[in-house]
Amino acid sequence: MQETLERQRTTANDMQNVLFSTDVPTIFLDTNLNIRFFTPTASSIFRVITSDVGRPLEDLVALTKDDQWTDEAKTVLKTYEKIEREVSGKDGQWFLRRIQPYRNDGGQVAGVVITYVDITERKRINAALLNATRDAERANRAKSRFLAAASHDLRQPLQALSLLNDLMARSKRPSEVARLTNLLDGTLKSMTELLDTLLDVTRIDSGTIRPHMRPVAIGPIIQRLTEEFRPQCEVKGLTLSSVPSNAWVKTDPQLLEQILRNLLSNAMKYTRNGGILLGCLRKGPALSIRVYDSGIGFEESESKAIFDAYYQVDGSTSTSRTGLGLGLSIVQRLAQLMKHPVTVQSTPGRGSVFMISLPVAEALPGLMSDEATIHHLKTPPRQTGTILLVEDEKPLRDLLAELLTDEGHTVIPMANGQDALNWAQVNGYRPDLLLTDYDLEDGQGGLVMAQSLATLLGGAIPTIILTGDITGGTYQQIADAGCEQLIKPASPKDLLDKISNLILKDRAGKLQNKSSGKSSGISVHVIDDDPLIRETMQRLFEAEGWSVVTYRTAEDFLAAARPDGTTCLLIDSLLPGMNGIELIKHLRAESSTIPAVMLTGHGDASTAVEALKAGASDLIEKPASASHLLDSVRKAISAGQNNSARSDARRSAQRKLSALTKREHEILLKILAGDPNKIIAADIGLNQRTVENHRTSIMRKCGVSSLPDLVRLALAGEMSAA
Repeated sequence: MQETLERQRTTANDMQNVLFSTDVPTIFLDTNLNIRFFTPTASSIFRVITSDVGRPLEDLVALTKDDQWTDEAKTVLKTYEKIEREVSGKDGQWFLRRIQPYRNDGGQVAGVVITYVDITERKRINAALLNATRDAERANRAKSRFLAAASHDLRQPLQALSLLNDLMARSKRPSEVARLTNLLDGTLKSMTELLDTLLDVTRIDSGTIRPHMRPVAIGPIIQRLTEEFRPQCEVKGLTLSSVPSNAWVKTDPQLLEQILRNLLSNAMKYTRNGGILLGCLRKGPALSIRVYDSGIGFEESESKAIFDAYYQVDGSTSTSRTGLGLGLSIVQRLAQLMKHPVTVQSTPGRGSVFMISLPVAEALPGLMSDEATIHHLKTPPRQTGTILLVEDEKPLRDLLAELLTDEGHTVIPMANGQDALNWAQVNGYRPDLLLTDYDLEDGQGGLVMAQSLATLLGGAIPTIILTGDITGGTYQQIADAGCEQLIKPASPKDLLDKISNLILKDRAGKLQNKSSGKSSGISVHVIDDDPLIRETMQRLFEAEGWSVVTYRTAEDFLAAARPDGTTCLLIDSLLPGMNGIELIKHLRAESSTIPAVMLTGHGDASTAVEALKAGASDLIEKPASASHLLDSVRKAISAGQNNSARSDARRSAQRKLSALTKREHEILLKILAGDPNKIIAADIGLNQRTVENHRTSIMRKCGVSSLPDLVRLALAGEMSAA
């Protein structure tokens, strides 16, 4: 009997260890649904403890959402058939709950066994597969809509091109040929816009577009877009109105303009009569830019679908539909990229309003003036040079060669990449630029050939890749290789502009890399946190043949090696971190003698005095003309190289200052202290009008026309505020 009991204990222990090792919550119930036994993991399903053995299970608190287990357990006791059901637990868990009969040695049913198998991961995978299936179905429907739209919208201009080509071949009247040429240009523009839209989507999806967020004045953007779209609206008989705004927002201005341009195009597309309104509304820390239209509108059920790629509102067939239905999709993608929420409200037959929410930013003094100034800066002349042209289609190669030759370039045409490499190996000559097709018939792509050419000639060559492939992988591959990309069909102007800019940039880089000790070339180092200003200044100074290096902050400049030779700094007074005056003081503390010109949007005397006393060679108020900037840099460099010139300037300034009366001298000291006319009048006990007259007399006697010039003269004459 003892041996039998020992074997039973061993068997019971084995069974218990098997049950416990499965980590499957298991509960044994008798025919009255009272607890007979449970595994430790059962506590994750019911709040059960050892002393609960013998209690009804339904008395315990269940941690799953399962109200049917009692009825189903009773059903199992009657039918002897197991029952399975999926039930949810806490924290998003899911279980497969199985109830089956518990049979004794005689085969009789003595209760039920309830097990809970964790199927959370399986549910997650199934949900992911379901979502993927839905996405695939949605993409398939979108693809069908796209093919239908593309078939219509791309065939239309192709048909027009075919007809125009035939008419031009038949026509013998110059006036008629000119008219047909204009129509041809418009048709080509229409096709290019369609292809550019597809490219925009590809760039966004591939992650090659990265926003550069900064404070931006919204007013000029609204004004510019209104002027751009008003003529188009007038042609359709629509009115376009806008509400001026002096608000500033934090955004990427180029991407924001693209969003608003797409919204305005969409409004024009779906509006037959009435008008469009563009304006802003301040809401606490956010600014809502809104585009209203009196168009066909849409149902609320379509408010999400309209942002899907290739989607067209059903009523669009009644308008002159153009485009591929990608405009609003691009709007949403760019808005998500910059974290600018987009919402829409619409009433069928009455119109829609699209709203973009942007964070409000603090205005940056002088920045708006700078943006207005860039249009008046000197545009660099077109650069020409030697271009290695690789294109395997002879008609296109001949046309490109003719276009480039007419522009003044020397063209070396090659039919394939291997011929281009052979030419470079034999001649050892480095062209100014490589212009190549992406797909070449010899199997060697243009990108691989460009890299091989750089290795052969011992350095990278400015490269433009012409391609009709707008997939994200291709675009990213070309960008990673440091090459420029132009999508076919590219307009001659865009191609020539890009060629000129690349050649100019390359030549400026060569000038900068020359040993400054042996070169008489001028280098200018621009320190400004606004990328627009940096780019504009670079274009201006490079047009003079000077090398230009730009920095976003004073800290970036200090981290680089100090420039030497014939050089000058152009520093914005308002910089993030260390400001412009602090930078000049830091350089003078290092005993640096590099001449520095400061740009400022604050033309008051105190700023001028502080900048010039810190060691600035000149102070320029924004906005400044191109000639003023160039003259100031030249004078700063000249003064830094000529000690006798500084002595002459000091004597000249002292001679002019000596002509001032005692009262004028007293007022000048107050001006140098930064006091306005009202304060000066109160301190001296004069009428404000009298102070203004004295001030005019001071400017006339000193021969200056601006406050910075007066401060500069006073400091040159070694006169300063007490």
